[in-house]
Parts: sequence; structure tokens; C-alpha cells
Amino acid sequence: MDSFKPLVFSGIQPTGNLHLGNYLGAIKRWLDLQDSHECLYCIVDMHALTVNPDPVELMQFTREVTAAFLASGIDPKKSIVFNQSRVRQHAELAWVFNCVARMGWLNRMTQFKDKAGKDRENASAGLFVYPNLMAADILLYRATHVPVGDDQKQHLELTRDVAQKFNNDYSDRIASLGIGVDMQVGDEQVSGFFPLTEPMISGPAMRIMSLRDGTKKMSKSDPSDLSRINLVDDADTIAKKIRKAKTDPEALPSDVEGLAGRPEADNLVGIYAALSGTDKETVIRDFGGRQFSDFKPALADLAVARLSPITEEMRRISGDQAYVDSVLKDGGERASVLAEETMRHVRDIIGFLQD
Repeated sequence: MDSFKPLVFSGIQPTGNLHLGNYLGAIKRWLDLQDSHECLYCIVDMHALTVNPDPVELMQFTREVTAAFLASGIDPKKSIVFNQSRVRQHAELAWVFNCVARMGWLNRMTQFKDKAGKDRENASAGLFVYPNLMAADILLYRATHVPVGDDQKQHLELTRDVAQKFNNDYSDRIASLGIGVDMQVGDEQVSGFFPLTEPMISGPAMRIMSLRDGTKKMSKSDPSDLSRINLVDDADTIAKKIRKAKTDPEALPSDVEGLAGRPEADNLVGIYAALSGTDKETVIRDFGGRQFSDFKPALADLAVARLSPITEEMRRISGDQAYVDSVLKDGGERASVLAEETMRHVRDIIGFLQD
């Protein structure tokens, strides 16, 4: 039998204010992947409905995120760039997975507990089954790899559980149709229709933390704008935010182990490492023993040098709405071809009549 074709899927919600964490934790990593893998990069506007966005803002933010992708170097000819709602098969497969996933699996999702808070009874059903739509996003293209952060690893584990249960529940039907693909599950060689997607976790700054609290992830929802560097910030604003970033009174340590227990120092060193394409060891070798009054200006200069060209290009691209829309339209059409190929098989597997 054939093996699964290597394919990468990843997405970002269009909720506005893309920041340094989005760039270093996701977009920057995608640039290398598009040269070595077939990639689909999605603006997941259907997921955004769980926060009840203003419709006009949702359209605006979808275009802004697209502009950020393009300005950062994502090539819409090498990769497929599209917004999720253009490909209706995402919703179709999500319903199938609503009927495959178990309530117990969803009840264990910590992100739902965090977002719903104490008022779970008023949380939307969409927020509860969000992981099933995420599984559909990935498996609709039978993606073999997904770049994920720590906060998404649990959802990817559920995606693997859904794929495995679907493969098991319909194993006889998949075999009779001759559409199974061999894969390794532990020590066992099995066959299934959906791959058990693998996480791609790498890079020195996978998790970028708040500039005001090194124990919290950098977030667009933080009420303090000083907690994050937005991709639309100008050079003076970037320098100001880094100058005001929280630190401790000690000098930078002489080795990486010395960053333990110093979350703010560890965060700023990690940001420098990611922006410079090196690692924390290299940064400490260059700056170890020096005060933050020396390190922060160097970090500010580096951040401005790396981010200002992206900011300028974002503004230029955002001013050409017709171009942005054409990229999304073309990407949606290309993604739809792949999605429909999968769904034709899924409908056949589960017993839906179709032409």
C-alpha cells in the first residue's frame, strides 16, 4: 500500500493584533517548512466565531492576518494560503468527528476549562467541540505534521485519537474500498484512512512570554499593550516596550542554567535567540555578565531590524485589498480540491449516498 504523503497544516485565528509570539512561534517557522514540505496555512475564521466577533472586524482581521503571512515571506505559490470558511468541507468533516469523538475526551480539554471559566453552562457548544473542528482542519487534508505550541499539544493528541477511532470503527469498510494506507502505531503495522498526525516542535523560542510577566504567554488579549510587541508597532514603540520590559536586578548569567528561576530574563534571552536565528547558549556567551541596561538596547535594535521591514510590507499589502482577496480566493479553490477528494472517500466510508 501507499504511505501518506508528507503534508503540513497550520492555522491562526483572525482576532487582530498579531504579535511577536505569533511571528516567532508560528509564522517564522513556517517559512522554512514551505521550502521542504507541501504546506497549507489557514486563517481559521470559523474557529473565531467562538468569541462572537463583530462581522466587519472579522473580515478586516482575516485580511490583516493574510497580509502578515505574505509580508513575513509566506509564498502563496509555494504554499496554499486560505481562510477556513471558503472550504465548507471543514464543517462537514467536523460534524462527522462530533459523532466520533467521545464526551469524555472533550471534557478533559484544559483549554475549554480555561476559556469557559466558572460559567461553563453559558459557554457555547462551539467552544466545547472546538477540538473536533481543529481535528477536521488537519485531517481534511490528511496532514502528516502540524507545528504546534505547548497549548495546542492536547488538541493534537485528540486529533490522533479521533483518527485512530475512525480508522478502527470503519476498518472493514476502508479495507473493502481498498483505500487504507499503511502506518506504524507503536510496534504494530496497521492500515487506516487518516494518518496519526505528528507534532512538529522545535526552535529556541517556541513559547514567547509577556514582556510584563515572564510566567504568562504573550497574548493579544492582555489588557496591557506593553505586554507584547505587535507586528504593526513602529520602531520607536518596539524600543519603548523592550526598554520597559520587566526584568530582575541581577546581571545576565554566565551560563544558560543561570536563567532557571528568572522567567523575565529567560524570555528576553529567548526572544533574542529566535530573532537572531541562534540559541540561548550563544546569546549568553555574548552577553553573559552584562546588565540589562546593555542587553535591552541590543535586543531593541535587533527587533527593529527584523520586524520593521515586515511591518512596512504589511502596510503596503493591506492597502491592496483586491490582491489579498485574490490570494485567499486562489488558496481556497486549491484547498477545496484536496478537501473534496478526502470527503468523497469519507462519505463513501460512512455510508452516505452521493453522485
